[in-house]
Amino acid sequence: MVALGDRMKRRLVEEKGAVPSDVHVIHNWADCEAITPGSKDNAFSRAQGLHDKFVLMHSGNVGLSQNLDVLIEAAARLQSRERLVVAVVGDGARRGPLETMVKQRGLANVRFFPYQPKELLHESFATADAFVVSLKPGLEGYIVPSKLYGILASGRPFVAAVDPSCEVAAIATAHSCGVVAPPGNPDALVAAIAQLCDDSAAATRMGENARRASWLYDRRAAVGAYYDLFASLSRPAAASTAA
Repeated sequence: MVALGDRMKRRLVEEKGAVPSDVHVIHNWADCEAITPGSKDNAFSRAQGLHDKFVLMHSGNVGLSQNLDVLIEAAARLQSRERLVVAVVGDGARRGPLETMVKQRGLANVRFFPYQPKELLHESFATADAFVVSLKPGLEGYIVPSKLYGILASGRPFVAAVDPSCEVAAIATAHSCGVVAPPGNPDALVAAIAQLCDDSAAATRMGENARRASWLYDRRAAVGAYYDLFASLSRPAAASTAA
């Protein structure tokens, strides 16, 4: 069995009775040669008037598991910060209700964008000063947000609004590339966002750390890990056939 992180492996072993030696951890990945740190001053940021803003971005599925209602609540509490914009890029089951929530509350600091074409994704990523990766409590280990690996490759810091046991929080802490906030806690999320917004030097260092960490989760490393695993599994069968 392949688990996408240590937390998922623990769930398989502790809750499903899997034999530890039968569970191999191979992370999701990003192509670190295709996704690279880019300039914030680009065509996308200019067209959207975001080149001179502090942009906190959620990029990807806007679904039920991301718990993005708390992000909207945090944005409401951050309205006094005129330079801060929360950008939600993507689509999903919760996008419509979130847009309604933003409209009803009159939040001018939250903007929604559709999924960006693959060839322009690097510009939307580069527009972000920081990202948010969120997950409803209780889902850690069942879901590993794959968006994290592209964020690392883009060289941007992130807020890990997840349970501390989640892979996202573990990577943020281990590589000093993100700030951890308990899931579903708008006050903690506001504090984490403010930390990155107010300390640009620290945010820059975290972004540099993120890029360095990304090579551990590069596509080539994952492909190599799968190759080694499949090769190790095929050797006993080959030896048995030969006998």
